[in-house]
Amino acid sequence: MKRLMQRQGQVGPDGSPVAQKRERPRPQARPVEKRTTPAEFFRQVRAELRKVAWPNRDEVVNYSVIVFIVLVILIALIFGLDYVFGKFVFYLFKK
Repeated sequence: MKRLMQRQGQVGPDGSPVAQKRERPRPQARPVEKRTTPAEFFRQVRAELRKVAWPNRDEVVNYSVIVFIVLVILIALIFGLDYVFGKFVFYLFKK
């Protein structure tokens, strides 16, 4: 333990404690970032949008039909469960 404390600078070679200065770490200044101009920003946006794999018309129609069908099924399911549970609760409170 004594050797470890010597390596860390907590004790001297004779084993006596070394007075430690407690310095607060200074906050590091953020590096100044170069701001882009609005024209450069829109050029970068256009370049990124060119990389996007856009769906064609048939894919959009197919996905829209699938979403609509799932939506109708979920609405019917929620309506059915609400109706059944509502009837059940009214049945319980009638007694």
